[in-house]
Amino acid sequence: MKTLPPGLSGKFRAFKQFSARVWALSAPYFQSEEKWKARGLLAAIVVLNLGAVYMAVQFNDWFRVFYDALQNKDQTVFWQQLGRFTYLAFGAIIIAVYKFYLTQLLEMRWRSWMTRDYLGRWLSNRAFYKMELARYASTGKDKSAINTSPDNPDQRIQEDLNLYTHYTITLSMGLLNAVVTLVSFIGILWVLSGSFSFTLAGNSYSIPGFMVWAALAYCTVGSILTHYIGRPQIGLSFLQQRYEANFRHHMVRVREYSEAIALDRGESVERSQLEGRFSTVLSNYLTLIRAQKRLIWFTSFFGQAAVIFPFFVAAPRFFSGAIQLGQLIQISSAFGKVQDSLSWFIDNYSSPPGVPGFAGWIATTDRLTSFEDSIAAQTKANAALLTSHSETLDSQELNLALPTGAVILANTSLHAGAGDHVLLKGPSGSGKSTLFRAFAGIWPFASGGIARPDDAMFIPQHPYFPNGSLRDALAYPEPAAVYSDEALKQALDDALLPQLASRLDEEDAWSQKLSGGEQQRLAIARVLLKKPTWIFADEATSALDETAEKALYEKLLAHVKSVNGGMVSIAHRPTVAAFHNKLWAFEKQPEGSPALYSLRQGLVPETS
Repeated sequence: MKTLPPGLSGKFRAFKQFSARVWALSAPYFQSEEKWKARGLLAAIVVLNLGAVYMAVQFNDWFRVFYDALQNKDQTVFWQQLGRFTYLAFGAIIIAVYKFYLTQLLEMRWRSWMTRDYLGRWLSNRAFYKMELARYASTGKDKSAINTSPDNPDQRIQEDLNLYTHYTITLSMGLLNAVVTLVSFIGILWVLSGSFSFTLAGNSYSIPGFMVWAALAYCTVGSILTHYIGRPQIGLSFLQQRYEANFRHHMVRVREYSEAIALDRGESVERSQLEGRFSTVLSNYLTLIRAQKRLIWFTSFFGQAAVIFPFFVAAPRFFSGAIQLGQLIQISSAFGKVQDSLSWFIDNYSSPPGVPGFAGWIATTDRLTSFEDSIAAQTKANAALLTSHSETLDSQELNLALPTGAVILANTSLHAGAGDHVLLKGPSGSGKSTLFRAFAGIWPFASGGIARPDDAMFIPQHPYFPNGSLRDALAYPEPAAVYSDEALKQALDDALLPQLASRLDEEDAWSQKLSGGEQQRLAIARVLLKKPTWIFADEATSALDETAEKALYEKLLAHVKSVNGGMVSIAHRPTVAAFHNKLWAFEKQPEGSPALYSLRQGLVPETS
């Protein structure tokens, strides 16, 4: 059995792998609940493309008859062909319009389905959170994992899915059109081109359908040269999408943290960073433009030479009287169609941004494939941490690590029951918030077992509020309609926010509208509204004065006592200790220990 040369074998494997990636990304939609609509639209587009090729064949024949009539000054045939052209043009227009409309409709439906599918999987099993953590994960001191992890998931879902569906449909239909056109016109060109006879070393030779062979040789050489000249554009297109997304992402961060940047007078720093990112965008784009320029030099020469080639070859037969003007025009038209079909790869290798081309399509496919792989990987994460329901909070052989691999806690067992109010203390950066994330079951760099009540709420130091009405921000993530206006207003009043009670239907960006203290009080209002059995508070009152902090902790403590629940708090202020009866303290371990810290468990000292 013959094997391919190593170089060709590697290229074949790369092509096979890329085809498998395209199939893996494309097939789910055409096998989904919308499969019959999708397949019906695709079939209609295929039929219309075939119809467009059929009309091109009819026009090719029309050229011959029409120009022969002009040469022969046959007025009757001339007017007949003008009438024939009218209905041919009308049919071509109908096909072109509906081919465009149905193609756009399929792209829209496909993008819509893929967007819903990706959003669902990105937001399921907290994959969106784990992917952000994974961007900073590494093995030891090797930071290479950061560079290979997927960046800017918002761009992958919003832009890349749009580009992928557009590129895939446009390029695949273009390929179909090219193949069918080639099959339809290569026979016409074979018959029209006749034989090419020549004498070499005293022997006569004749090449039938010589223009077909000339077109094949011409376009084969052109395709090979195009690939080698344009190949760098694939990697450059991939990087361009990344750099553009990074630049846009940093501008979004400036908008989100506008107040903090303004207070720090950090405008010059942000401008410097933005200009640096934009310089990277421009630098890569300039390199991409230069690569495109080199390819355009070649493709432009290739295209211009193809215009005169059929006339150059067929002219002797025309001037000798062997063929008429109509046949010469028909030969030129047929050669142009064959050459266009064979040059499809050349014409579609490179293109401006947003216009389908192989370089952009491959880069977009690679970005979506890496995103797909990351989502799949994150859905399997967290298997080492077993979480279960319990009336108490317990951990068994809990191991807690940072994304860098450094172990925070090792083989740690904890217990807190109903009526326990635990204060979690330790140096900044010791892992207190990370332990809370493990309690919540969202930290992927943990192993062991955690059992806790399902009816629990976590209050982060920097809570999240969706843009929209205040009632939606207060009830999040549940629908606001679940709670009455009286319950919502009572929760605001209990959280020392009576001034917001009249603004429930006001829509705003509450994360930016409210002060840090008001945001923390609104987060506590959520807890008082939903009345969980257990509360986990991570510096939940750090932005409040001691009077407000004392009043809110009294309300939280009174609530958990009324429902026979418990509370765990992270806090640095000594005044918070008064509301707790247990202490879990992070203590630094000597170098060489299994973990950076251990948890000392005891009672809260009365003097705290």
